[in-house]
Amino acid sequence: MFTKEDGYYEYERLKLPERPGKPRKTGLTVMIDMGPDEFGWIGENGLRDLLSYGAPFIDMAKIFATNALFYPPELIKRIMAVYAEHGVDTFAGGILFEIAYQQNAVDELVTHLGRLGMKYLEISENYLELTSDERLREIDRFQKAGIGVIYEFGRKQPTEAITLDQLGAIVDSVMEVGVHHVIVEQSELDMMAEVSPDAFKAIPDQAWYEHIVIEPDPFRFPEQHIQLIRDFGPDISLCNVAPSQVLRLEYLRRGIGRAVHYSFLSDQLNQKRD
Repeated sequence: MFTKEDGYYEYERLKLPERPGKPRKTGLTVMIDMGPDEFGWIGENGLRDLLSYGAPFIDMAKIFATNALFYPPELIKRIMAVYAEHGVDTFAGGILFEIAYQQNAVDELVTHLGRLGMKYLEISENYLELTSDERLREIDRFQKAGIGVIYEFGRKQPTEAITLDQLGAIVDSVMEVGVHHVIVEQSELDMMAEVSPDAFKAIPDQAWYEHIVIEPDPFRFPEQHIQLIRDFGPDISLCNVAPSQVLRLEYLRRGIGRAVHYSFLSDQLNQKRD
């Protein structure tokens, strides 16, 4: 028989491991759209092909770095429309905000995103250091313009490890003012794991954990992503997942693939033995 929701055939015993469908609170996959690139040759046509397979597994898509300004506006609008057709929201990368802030051109960025019809922007501090008041003021500026904010915490090259309390305070402060979610730079977590491994392991136990999305390095796929799944479980939220990695990541989450030793089969065998 067909299921009512999605048209898949349903069988009594023949099943694959499942994950919650969209909208998800945890286990998010946020894809990075770099345009035609070695990580996934997606123009408009390639993107349609990818989304015909992968839309159920992609929660949002980041328009890489400065691409929302670098490429022709009409092209960006068409790309965003393809995502919208498949139920995937898009947002502009945080480096675009950082450039605008350095140039004292944030108001012009607000205007530009409005012209594009971009609903979300990432505010990051990879190369900036905002005070708490400055951070909240910039979030408020975009929200008042009707642009939702994803906040990214962390530097590409941190000089000291952040504590759980410090990270939690930052997450709570921006979530209280309506930020969509908080991306945490992987390099910050790498340093925490090195300096304070117990604190690193305790991250999933924090009340604010469901609001964060961890940003691994797409160049370290799949090893780093597999390790994160082992550390935090299959419902870890991950950002900057390249187009060529989206579908395979979904398999890894479900314990399917040689890289995870087909753990789904091992789990089923153990259940039968129990």
